[in-house]
Amino acid sequence: MSPHETSPREDGLPQDPQDMKLMIHALVDGELDAAAALAVERRMAADPELAAEHARLVALRGAVANLPRPSVSDDFLARIAAIAEVKDAGDTVAVQPATAEPQQQQGNVIAMRPRAARWFNSFDWRQMAASIALTAVLASGATQWMTTADNGSDSFAVAVANGHRRSLLAATPVDIVSSDRHTVKPWLDGRIGVSPAAPDMAKDGYALLGGRVEVIGDRPMPALVYRHHEHLITLVAAPRQNEAKSMPVADDLSAGGFLLVHWTDDAFSYWAISDAERPALDDFVARFRAAIIANPAAGSPG
Repeated sequence: MSPHETSPREDGLPQDPQDMKLMIHALVDGELDAAAALAVERRMAADPELAAEHARLVALRGAVANLPRPSVSDDFLARIAAIAEVKDAGDTVAVQPATAEPQQQQGNVIAMRPRAARWFNSFDWRQMAASIALTAVLASGATQWMTTADNGSDSFAVAVANGHRRSLLAATPVDIVSSDRHTVKPWLDGRIGVSPAAPDMAKDGYALLGGRVEVIGDRPMPALVYRHHEHLITLVAAPRQNEAKSMPVADDLSAGGFLLVHWTDDAFSYWAISDAERPALDDFVARFRAAIIANPAAGSPG
C-alpha cells in the first residue's frame, strides 16, 4: 500500500468528503492549529479534488474581498431627506394653536425645512448603526441570561440547543477531528479532565467525527459529534453531581427547533441533540447506550 493510501487514516482527519470540505473551509479561514493545517495540506497534496476545492475557496475569498463597496446615490439621500422633512413639518403643524392663521402655519412649515435638511446632512449613520448593534447585543445577552440563570433542565436544554446551533454555523463542528476514541478521549480528558465513552458506530450509520469542549453555565463539558447521513448529532455529557438522581429511561425533549434525548447513567447526564427525525435520534441513543454496555472499556481514557 502506498503512503498516500495509508496517510489519511494516520493523520486524524475525517474520511468523509463533506467533512474534509469543512476542514478546508477552516484552513482558508485560519481556524486550524499548525498541526491540523499541516495535515490538511498534506491531504490536499495527495488529492487533486481537495486541492481544487481549496483553490476555489481562496479565489472566492479574494473575489469577495475585492468587491466594491456599495455607494449611496444623491437621489436616495434626497428622498430620505424629504421623508425627514415631511415628518418634521407634520409635527410642526400639529403643535400649532387652533386659532393660528393658515398662512402662518404654512410659514412655520417652510421655516422648518432648512433645519430638517441640516439635521439630515449632519446625521451620523454610523452612530445609528452602532446603536442598533449595541441594542442587539444587549438584548441577546439578556435573553441568554434569562435562559441560563435557572439551572433546571429546561434552561440546560436551551443551552445545549444554542451550542449545537453554533457548531452548525462554524467552519467545523469539532475541536478535535478523529473517528478514533483513542484520539478523541485523551484530547478531551487533557483539556477538561473528563471524557465520556466515545464508541465509533459507523457500521450502524453513526460515524464519530470528533469532539469539542462545550461551555454551559460557565462549566466546560465534553461533547461528541456524530454524523448520520446529512445530519449532525451532538452528544453533550455533563458530569453528574453527587446529589443528582439517575434517569436510566431516556426522555424525549425539544429546544430551539431541535430534537433532544436526555438520560443519565452513573457517571454522566447525556443530552443528544440533532435536526434528524425522532426515530433516527432515538435509534442513535439506543445504539450508543448498547455500545457502552457491550464495551465498558470505551469509557476509559486512551
